[in-house]
Amino acid sequence: MTTLRENIEARKTFAIISHPDAGKTTLTEKLLYFGGMLREAGTVKGKKSGKHAASDWMDVEKERGISVTSSVMEFDYKGSRINILDTPGHEDFSEDTYRTLTAADSATMLIDVAKGVEAQTKKLFKVCRMRGIPIFTFINKLDREGRDPFDLMEELEEVLGIRSCPMNWPIGMGKRLQGIYDRQLNKVELFDDAVGHIETLDVSGPDDPLFDERLDETVVAQFREEVELLDVAGDPYDEEAIAAGTLTPIFFGSAMANFGVQNFLEHFQQMAPSPAPRESDEGRIDPVESSFSGFIFKIQANMNPKHRDRIAFLRITSGKYEQGMTVKQPRLNKNIRLAQPTQFLAQDRDIVSEAYAGDIIGLFDPGTFGIGDTLTAEGSFQFDEMPHFSPELFAAVEPKDVMKHKSFDKGMSQLTEEGLVQLFRTENQVPAQQIIGAVGELQFEVLEQRLQTEYNSNVRMERKPYQVARWVDGSDEAIEDIKKRHRHLLRDKDDRLVAVFESEFQLQMAQGKFPDITFYENVFQMEQNHV
Repeated sequence: MTTLRENIEARKTFAIISHPDAGKTTLTEKLLYFGGMLREAGTVKGKKSGKHAASDWMDVEKERGISVTSSVMEFDYKGSRINILDTPGHEDFSEDTYRTLTAADSATMLIDVAKGVEAQTKKLFKVCRMRGIPIFTFINKLDREGRDPFDLMEELEEVLGIRSCPMNWPIGMGKRLQGIYDRQLNKVELFDDAVGHIETLDVSGPDDPLFDERLDETVVAQFREEVELLDVAGDPYDEEAIAAGTLTPIFFGSAMANFGVQNFLEHFQQMAPSPAPRESDEGRIDPVESSFSGFIFKIQANMNPKHRDRIAFLRITSGKYEQGMTVKQPRLNKNIRLAQPTQFLAQDRDIVSEAYAGDIIGLFDPGTFGIGDTLTAEGSFQFDEMPHFSPELFAAVEPKDVMKHKSFDKGMSQLTEEGLVQLFRTENQVPAQQIIGAVGELQFEVLEQRLQTEYNSNVRMERKPYQVARWVDGSDEAIEDIKKRHRHLLRDKDDRLVAVFESEFQLQMAQGKFPDITFYENVFQMEQNHV
């Protein structure tokens, strides 16, 4: 019989992070294919193809061939339960992306071999680095012409500040791609785009005569030189450095060609961490030694439009969930019975009778859960607060039809609770305007479409020129002074005062003008300062 410890240690929960078009959705589908969740590993891109990724379920995602929300998928592979958190890769991402990363125990960073480290990858990497979780790197599209692998390794260090250790190494690239060599296992995976199947052979090392017998001599000669250089000058494999997030194992391959993906999965399944202890206001909560606990990191309304449901995604942090158990919600000091939690393959759901630390389950939400809520079987502790980020784009929003204000208000309430946008109201305007703040442009488009399709509410948006928001704090006298002399003030959903500016220069001017006010980039900073 499998013990609690064995079940928890079998869990591998990770997020995939990348820039748009690096191939993240394709990689996700190939992993699901090897996990037995998909019958065929087919093409997933393209809004005209009619085929969409298993992880893309919202209309706007299918139209554009991109991931907008963070999906959750799980499958079993060789004794491990793999939970994939498929984060949005588009440039206009939301806090939903950041919060999803708090539910992951490791991350896989996907990089286009031709483009290297791109802007979105930098932002998401920074959040992973803050959490100190292991980061695996998959360099994709090896079957296309790309940059020198050593240049990419150097860029990882210069741009992201992380050293790297290639677990496999390419034999050629693009039209000259011959295969990949597994440096740890001494195996070679041969690439044959025409054959369409993977041939993996054991070798004694880079000098094995099999290379000369099967592959192009010029490509093999260059490959041997590169591996020799790597062995002499490259970073050695170091489990402690990988676990600390200071060394990233690199894997080369092509998700579209289904090449190198299983090699990555085999290593990942062995190397990726199991659930680790989490910090709470009562100390560290051990995943095995503690009873059931978890936290809500995402809320999604209308995953099934026919039922108008709301699902709260819970990351189990310790112990075991059993069907029908009653837990405590410390924030509201109330008990809740978890009747029919579900597990996911994108929008497909199954009722789950048991789940363990590391698993993600969906809870039906009648409106009582909030992002960051802790649920516990015993005690009243709460996990550390979710990160909040300062919006950079703003717009006033109102319903076009005043008779549909009720459905508009419901939609705004639910979608802002999801973290799709942040909601504010003007401080010194009567009547107060509702102002939405976002990190990226696409969030406005998604909000408008979802209000229309899910809440039957057409809206009017008026863009505001603000680019910087800061939560303000100070004495009563200082707050009264800024309310009198700074016209551009908002209130957030928790009634905290926020100053907005059209530029960083305007913010600097205000800091000089109001020396007794502290300007915080996010709520978390302000609350930490009060502790």
